[in-house]
Amino acid sequence: MPGFLIQQGATVLCMHAGQANAVVPNPRVMLSGMSSCLMTAPWLVAGCPGIPPAVPPCVTATWLTGSVRVTSNGQPLLVQSSQAICAPTGTPLLPILTQTRVMAT
Repeated sequence: MPGFLIQQGATVLCMHAGQANAVVPNPRVMLSGMSSCLMTAPWLVAGCPGIPPAVPPCVTATWLTGSVRVTSNGQPLLVQSSQAICAPTGTPLLPILTQTRVMAT
């Protein structure tokens, strides 16, 4: 699906409002002065409260979908419509705020 590309520093949250960040940014493609993010790179989640309390907090996330036609180093880039799953909870990540200049499919 088309959407704006996700850059390092974009606001991406888990379902419990924990902040997710790419561990390995992709400096080959710059977006608004920030590195882009590859679908294959791991993400860490910080500050997840694990609501309700019996649920463990989100720690890592893996992206399941990315761009189809646009790649960098042969790897798909992340777009706002990309889907991810957090471990150990199995909840998705929500890209909230990204750059709004570059779109991809």
